[in-house]
Amino acid sequence: MKRHLALAVLAILLASSVARAEESKAITIASEGASPPWDYIDANGALAGFDIDVGNELCTRMKLQCTFVAQDWDGIIPGLLVKKYDAIIAGMSITEKRKKSIAFSVPYAVGPNQIVMRRDLGLPPGDTKAKLDLTDIDAEKKALIGKLKESLTGKTLGVLRSSNSEAVVRELFGDIAQVRSYDSQENLKLDLTSERIDGGLGDYLVWKQFLETPEGKAVDFFGPQLSGGTWGPGVGIGLRKEDADLIEAFDKAIEASTKDGALGRISLKWFGVDISPQAGK
Repeated sequence: MKRHLALAVLAILLASSVARAEESKAITIASEGASPPWDYIDANGALAGFDIDVGNELCTRMKLQCTFVAQDWDGIIPGLLVKKYDAIIAGMSITEKRKKSIAFSVPYAVGPNQIVMRRDLGLPPGDTKAKLDLTDIDAEKKALIGKLKESLTGKTLGVLRSSNSEAVVRELFGDIAQVRSYDSQENLKLDLTSERIDGGLGDYLVWKQFLETPEGKAVDFFGPQLSGGTWGPGVGIGLRKEDADLIEAFDKAIEASTKDGALGRISLKWFGVDISPQAGK
């Protein structure tokens, strides 16, 4: 009887152990689903885009079963902290402010940001191919920012709420322009094409796709491509600080997929350019 009881207990323990092991191989990833081509909701109601392909690539390498869920930008970090999901892959820049509450993987993408303005305003766009790194602002950069402020004085600029673009616009132009914050990029675009705002600041690749649509023909890039400063070193995966093993696993998968060109190929598929960490070196 005792032998049978011991075997039964052992079987239960083994089953429990297997269940925990299976559970550990499955994670949930949040993405905004409102910033194509980074991430969006497709015709079937599923998340799609660059971030989703990157997530699937990394999960395959880590041998994890990954489920993607859509989450509004405003609540995406709070949702991670209360364990609604295990990671954020949503074109999120690695910043010192965010690192106070969450951890990040190494960057999986590096891309610029840019201002767009309505064409009917007749503003001289300047050199829209120029690069302006806001990490260290010297006298030359201050002069360029000063010229931008002259053109943007009195204008209304739209930004995604709680984004780095919002912080940059308020820091650089908040004293001379009105800043209007939006809960989604789509609502920002609607107000821009409806002439309720004059322009906006956001991810260059998101704007590029929008400008190639019929609705975006009335809008054009303005000023240099912006990077550094508040935007940090690039785009990373948001994770809870206590999940050290998962952070390490993502880091190794990103480094491997950068080295063998997988991230570059995914970039080319969605953006037509390589924004992988390798391309940014």
